[in-house]
Amino acid sequence: MPHPDLDRYLDAAVGGVGGTTRPGQVQMARAVSDAIDRDEHLLVQAGTGTGKSLAYLVPSLLHAMDSDHPVVIATATLALQAQIVDRDLPRLAEAVAPIAGRRPTYALVKGRRNYVCRHKLDGGIPDDDADALLGVGAVDATVGRLGQEVLRLRSWAEHTVSGDRDELVPGVTERAWRQVSVSARECLGTKCPQRAECFVERAREAAKEVDAVVTNHSFMAIDAFEGRVMLPEHDVLVVDEAHELVDRVTATVTDELGAGSVATASRRCGRLADGSALAEAGDVLGEVLDGLEEGRLDAPPTALVQALMRVRDTARGIQSELKPDKGQAEDADAGARKVAQAAVEEVFDTAERILEGRELDVVWLSKDPRRGGVLRVAPMSVAMDLRDKVFGDRTVVMTSATLELGGSFDAVAGTLGLRGAGAPAWSGLDVGSPFDYPRQAIAYVAKHLPQPGRDGTAEQTLDEIEALVRAAGGRALGLFSSMRGAQAATEALRERFAADGTDIQVLCQGEDQTTTLVRQFAREPRVALFGTLTLWQGVDVPGTACQLVIIDRIPFPRPDDPLTSARTEAIGRVGGNGFMAVAATHAALRLAQGAGRLIRRGDDRGVVAFLDSRMITARYAGFLQRSLPPFWPTTDRELVLGALRRLDRTAGPVTPVHEPALRSLTGEVTQDAVSATPRPSATEPHPAPPSTRSAVTGGHAWTDDQDAELREGVDAGLSLDELADHFELDAEVVEARLAALRLSLQPQAGFAFDEA
Repeated sequence: MPHPDLDRYLDAAVGGVGGTTRPGQVQMARAVSDAIDRDEHLLVQAGTGTGKSLAYLVPSLLHAMDSDHPVVIATATLALQAQIVDRDLPRLAEAVAPIAGRRPTYALVKGRRNYVCRHKLDGGIPDDDADALLGVGAVDATVGRLGQEVLRLRSWAEHTVSGDRDELVPGVTERAWRQVSVSARECLGTKCPQRAECFVERAREAAKEVDAVVTNHSFMAIDAFEGRVMLPEHDVLVVDEAHELVDRVTATVTDELGAGSVATASRRCGRLADGSALAEAGDVLGEVLDGLEEGRLDAPPTALVQALMRVRDTARGIQSELKPDKGQAEDADAGARKVAQAAVEEVFDTAERILEGRELDVVWLSKDPRRGGVLRVAPMSVAMDLRDKVFGDRTVVMTSATLELGGSFDAVAGTLGLRGAGAPAWSGLDVGSPFDYPRQAIAYVAKHLPQPGRDGTAEQTLDEIEALVRAAGGRALGLFSSMRGAQAATEALRERFAADGTDIQVLCQGEDQTTTLVRQFAREPRVALFGTLTLWQGVDVPGTACQLVIIDRIPFPRPDDPLTSARTEAIGRVGGNGFMAVAATHAALRLAQGAGRLIRRGDDRGVVAFLDSRMITARYAGFLQRSLPPFWPTTDRELVLGALRRLDRTAGPVTPVHEPALRSLTGEVTQDAVSATPRPSATEPHPAPPSTRSAVTGGHAWTDDQDAELREGVDAGLSLDELADHFELDAEVVEARLAALRLSLQPQAGFAFDEA
């Protein structure tokens, strides 16, 4: 049964945020409370406008305060984390405090790499990069190429309350950040002399005393899969943006191995162990990989198996050599030893995993002109791992605006391990949406356009985009399946608008940080924003700033993607429809997320334009349509253009834009969290980067040398994930820089990796 005080607390919370009671929100809150009471898993589809955050936060906090066990809330995106920690939880806590007799507490917890390491900052843990080591160890800004950035990091570390990288604005290069942070394997743990001052340990200790812990999918997965006990003991887990969970978990448990990573492990052994044999084994592996074709390796050739065995066995021997003698006291080499052990252990574990040939693992080869061949291994499915390690010993609530695909929860439930023999009990609930979609929005399919192909955006399609954006007076979010398509449309419309003096500004993802571009789009009506990737979800621009969403084509995954092809073939072998189960399901999810960018509140109006006639002509069109909100459908071009013109003429002022907030150690909004450089306002330009940087995109400062490397990689035909791996950056950051430099990637198979 729902908690007896649930309705009273929910009413107070809704009033505290200035909202009104919504039937779907009440229904969801009662279902969450009932699921917690019955200890049964729940999948909830809650459309935009439901107020789902409060619908799960209120019953979860009630349980936490009654049981003295915190609830864990995991999100996929930083944007939703910020919304929950900076807006929802503070207002909810204040609103229910008079009823509860105390203010509910909460904390934000992230992976270790997100925090500065005091011990490494002081030189306690070395790096194998000589320039970087000098930059960390010396305070002379002229020493080392990274000296200026490291000095800034040292100054910031003296004042920061949280040690959280996201607090540092503007950002620093990934290479600089790695000089002041450590991975979980590199951390000295209880043997660290600065453990008492460790930002990570302080954040996790603080999290043990709160009612709600907010984290991300990857961190939650590592905690559950590897048993590191990084999160406090809990019996309720809420996963928001649950449609992203499988991809985030898959990325978390993906490993890679190449000659470069073996060489790095060898160098890190330094004088603690003889790494020459490992270096030789890595060279042999590199030579074998150079002779192989890119793509899936269903049956690794004998030469590769032998090379991997040599790497594994050599790494095992060095692991023994790196172990300190029994009873040996900690010495000055403790930090270097831990770094070496971590690197060698990673090489050993990945080589062993590939050689094991686990039933669900998929192995493939990608190539990089600088790193050579890189082997990657990932599970084809994480369903059973999720069933056993996430759903096994706690009540789990999964929620998203898109969990029902084609009118059923079955597709998503299957990927989560909730179907088949031995699956735990669960229930699914669609609480709908408070919006009147048929009256608020039009779904327009441009059936007269040629079917999208591989030769770029057709001229007729560019004409259609121009006509739509002109009619809307800007106010347009363009969602493209590739950055090349977004760039082509951006350039075409800029030229056409400049030619006749049309005062519509066209922004393209990659020309600045995505969050900055979205805020600019939301502030100014006569603006169109084009892009891909993250713009398909997480963009929340209510009001008249966004009255047109353009989707250039059905966003199918690439058929030669290693994981996509393996999953499709596996389903086909057991008699299933691999295309519908994998490609169509992926496309339906992305379409639902993209179309959901339009209607964000009850008075929003607009058009979602699909520039792909297959939305009504293909045999799978009905499945895709059932995954979308019930917009009013049409193929009448003139009707749509007329509707957009009327909306533009009658549009009111745009909705005010909220700026990001600073947080304390536990994640509460605070003005005491000080960064070394004051945060610029929305109207002030960001401080100019030091002269060694060519630009800042996605929070990463690019140097001229890195830009040159990026151009070489594009010329060599590298894919986005290969470039991201080479620079050790998120794919979005690399894609943003490619766009800024007007560089286009050749179509290639690939898979994106995220670090927890």
